[in-house]
Amino acid sequence: MARYTNPSCRLCRRERQKLFLKGTKCFTEKCPVERRGFPPGQHGQSRRQKISEYGVQLREKQKVRRTYGLLETQFRNTFARALKTTGRTGETLVKLLERRLDNVVYRLGFAPSRKAARQLVTHGHFLVNNAPVDVPSYLVRPGDTIQVREKSKKMEVLHA
Repeated sequence: MARYTNPSCRLCRRERQKLFLKGTKCFTEKCPVERRGFPPGQHGQSRRQKISEYGVQLREKQKVRRTYGLLETQFRNTFARALKTTGRTGETLVKLLERRLDNVVYRLGFAPSRKAARQLVTHGHFLVNNAPVDVPSYLVRPGDTIQVREKSKKMEVLHA
């Protein structure tokens, strides 16, 4: 699958708030959102215009997409899946995004950021129910056991 490989601090600046995409850098004074409070690009410092309702909704959608590191097609597929299930679509969408293996690894504290968690999962450092899983979008169910592979336990990244 594809993923965003360009500067991630630019995404935070575009949204005008910290999305914590760089891990610990976002907690320091080096965070570009604090240093430059305007969006990136040629027209970032120009006067702000009133944002339409569509613009507000688009910014919120982009914020969620960028926080979880999804591209448009994968996000749309997840939204379609949330739309099919009963209940509130927004809540279901967030539940599906939080169940992704890369997000669970990040939430468990094995990785400093979701990007790092995605890489650790892709490289096959985790077992789900004693079976190796290297797909970041794998949906974890309640009751699943997630553990670090024996060979990977020596890695410094997993101890930090």
